[in-house]
Amino acid sequence: MEKNKKSALYVRVSTTHQIDKDSLPLQRSDLTNYTKYVLGIDDFEIFEDAGYSGGTTDRPAYQDMMNRIKMGEFTHLIVWKIDRISRNLRDFSEMYDELKKYNVTFISRNEQFDTSTAMGEAMLKIILVFAELERKLTGERVFSVMISRAQKGLWNGATIPLGYEWDIETKFPRPCDAEAKTVQYIFDQYEIIKSTTKLAKKLNIEKIPTKRNGTWTPRTVGSMLTNPFYIGTYRYNTKTRKTRRWKDKSEWVVVENNHQAIINKEQFERVAQIIQNNYRGDKNYQRKSTKVHILSGIATCHKCGKKMRSGLDRIRKDGFTPSRYTCYGFNVNYTCANYSSDLSILPTLINYIANYMTLQERITSNHSLRDMESILLRGKYFENIEHIEKQDLKNTYDLLINNTIVTYNSLEEEKKEVIISQNAIYEAEKEKYKKALKRLDDLYLYDTNSMSQKDFVIKRKEISDKIETVNKKIQEVKLNDTPFINNTEFNVLSKASFYLLTKNLSSVKNIDVLSLLNNLDKQIIKDFMNTIISDVSVERGKIYHITFKNGLTHHFLYKNQ
Repeated sequence: MEKNKKSALYVRVSTTHQIDKDSLPLQRSDLTNYTKYVLGIDDFEIFEDAGYSGGTTDRPAYQDMMNRIKMGEFTHLIVWKIDRISRNLRDFSEMYDELKKYNVTFISRNEQFDTSTAMGEAMLKIILVFAELERKLTGERVFSVMISRAQKGLWNGATIPLGYEWDIETKFPRPCDAEAKTVQYIFDQYEIIKSTTKLAKKLNIEKIPTKRNGTWTPRTVGSMLTNPFYIGTYRYNTKTRKTRRWKDKSEWVVVENNHQAIINKEQFERVAQIIQNNYRGDKNYQRKSTKVHILSGIATCHKCGKKMRSGLDRIRKDGFTPSRYTCYGFNVNYTCANYSSDLSILPTLINYIANYMTLQERITSNHSLRDMESILLRGKYFENIEHIEKQDLKNTYDLLINNTIVTYNSLEEEKKEVIISQNAIYEAEKEKYKKALKRLDDLYLYDTNSMSQKDFVIKRKEISDKIETVNKKIQEVKLNDTPFINNTEFNVLSKASFYLLTKNLSSVKNIDVLSLLNNLDKQIIKDFMNTIISDVSVERGKIYHITFKNGLTHHFLYKNQ
């Protein structure tokens, strides 16, 4: 059902136009007639800002109008001229992003600027290009000023490190006596303990506060111990803004002896040497582990949702040393004492994947949800599991039988299910190209000055090729039996190893995981897991849910739970 049309008419005059008594009435009258007789919209409301500059969006009527647009009240926003709504390209660009988000058409009456038309959209894009240019030029100017200030040892704004406080007179951080004692204590303790993990635990147990009264972690301790600010050195422009990766040292601004130090240089260098000995390679990057932990990065704590830390468990009598996954909260402050071993998790996980592959091969439209559950929970490793959630089984059926992808999006902390047919996506894409082809034909046939015959032929072939490509994708979907995993993602595995792994998973009941680990490279198994699984929620050796890369999540309900 089409939404009822309603226009927001925005009029504005600045203080310099107040003497022109006809300005506001003229705008109101012109916009009212336009929306009623040209657009055919009788439902409208006028928003009026008199005596406000267009250089800012801090205008009461404008703010009221935008808030109501966000509530979905209007379908059109109409202004007399573009500069009535904004004289600032950046503000205009941000405003238009909001309008697009809520499907509101923007029209400028005098400039014939209507974003519901192709020409209006093109004009808008030109304006947005210049808005982007203005943002970049402004950014470059600001960055140059900040670099110049940093070279003079002036504060450019950032989180003030623990041990310092803001000095209003000098406009630069100065030592804070109480916090400075904490910093000295941390440096002294690290020289004794020589471990950021153990030191973080010690600080949490002793309830020593961070700058923001948070929890100490190995990373926060390490960042403090390697921060030259504590020896009076001011560094700036060391990391990229978005990714926080280290820049080349040639780009850094370093001013030594810039401010009062808390730590003497000799101790700072001793600590740096300890850290250097604990790390391999560049000290700015975490050393790579020589051990392979199969579920590293995908195992999460079922109790608190945090990622599990990976490490080595105790060596077994047969000489095998499994991986141990411990909740991050336990590593930091002894809360959430949740941990699991490879030997308790992997047998269930690997056999479940094997059962899923069996289900994929056997399933037909005649299978019931109970039949599916029986296949998935086949074997001795699932005797304590009562059920798989019914909705998860329905989603699996839809994926394997109807070729429907199931994804989950979080909206205001509520999970809402969105089902998207892959075939429908391709069909929509195909329809888009067909419409483009029709518009191109109409443009060439009815507007002789629009383009040359050569350009028309080239452009038409480009769109036709895209339609052909989409047709091929549609055929592939029809022929595809919806594999558990996309075969193109298995390029990371060697063919021989993958063949051996999948053969083990698909042909053996109650897979001996220990034998599998001894006969296959653990990195191969890890790559396999990372290719098909995005999350495994565990607690004390039990798996509570598995989230696959294909969009499915399977939740398990245990007996006597």
